[in-house]
Amino acid sequence: MSDTQPQATLPIWFGPLLVFAGGVCIGFAPIGLRLGLDDLGPQAIAFWRYTFALPVLFLLVVLVDRRLPARPNKFVIIAAVCFAVDIGLWHWALTFTTVANSTFIVNLGNIGVGLTAWIFLKERPTPIWFVAVLIAMVGAAALTLGGAADGKTDLRGDALALGAAILVSCYIVASKVARRTLGGLETIFWLTAFEIIVAAGLVLIFRENFVPASLDGFIVPLFLALAVQVGGQGLIITGLGHTPAAVAGVLVLVQPVVAAAISWQLFDEPLAPIQAGGGVLILIGILIAQRGAGPGASKRSQEPANVFVD
Repeated sequence: MSDTQPQATLPIWFGPLLVFAGGVCIGFAPIGLRLGLDDLGPQAIAFWRYTFALPVLFLLVVLVDRRLPARPNKFVIIAAVCFAVDIGLWHWALTFTTVANSTFIVNLGNIGVGLTAWIFLKERPTPIWFVAVLIAMVGAAALTLGGAADGKTDLRGDALALGAAILVSCYIVASKVARRTLGGLETIFWLTAFEIIVAAGLVLIFRENFVPASLDGFIVPLFLALAVQVGGQGLIITGLGHTPAAVAGVLVLVQPVVAAAISWQLFDEPLAPIQAGGGVLILIGILIAQRGAGPGASKRSQEPANVFVD
């Protein structure tokens, strides 16, 4: 669905629903990474994820918007660099620590989105947003309490995930500004194009192989390209055009819930009752945060921010 139609025709829940659905899709990212590490390094997996997604995104722009992608703005480039380095650090972190632990730390950056957007975009969070953040973060903390029990956590992984968390906040805010002159599909297209360049550099820096030993090694990156890059990131970027950044930051906290639930069975990282309760709290926080995406908040999310005028 193209998001070029007038904003007034879209229901209030349209943007938040897209962001939430995108968060669910991205919850599969750490799962795919773990499954693909036997064939490719973490940076190479990210590189092929972007590379496979790019032609699909180009076709979507042409078919849905019926035109070639518009000229990229500088905020797309900033967002792409932040995201590609964020994913690089996160992928590296996942080789040291558990899926739930690394995903939780990275998603701390999503909470920082609200404060960053308040400072730079003049999007003041609603009072209910602070309540939602408190509940979601208590839930996220509970979700990772059992992480250290299996001996898989490592301070190096936590530090890398923290660095990725900082970049997450910058990525979402920069993408939000980029969406003011670009449609959702062309924004994610240009993001992906620039992410390929950064990811290629990371593959060289980490001295990983670009190509797997067999064609089977491309299966996981292809899955990530379609489900996570095109589906997940595409939904989030499109939804950002209709959702306050602070609300979007809480909505995507569904990621660690999805990741932890799936990794429970696949990677023998069971959830204790308190962790399951934490997942429920995150979902409650998400529901409360969505109330902050009412007509007033949604309107403010479309207003230009003076600090970011080209």
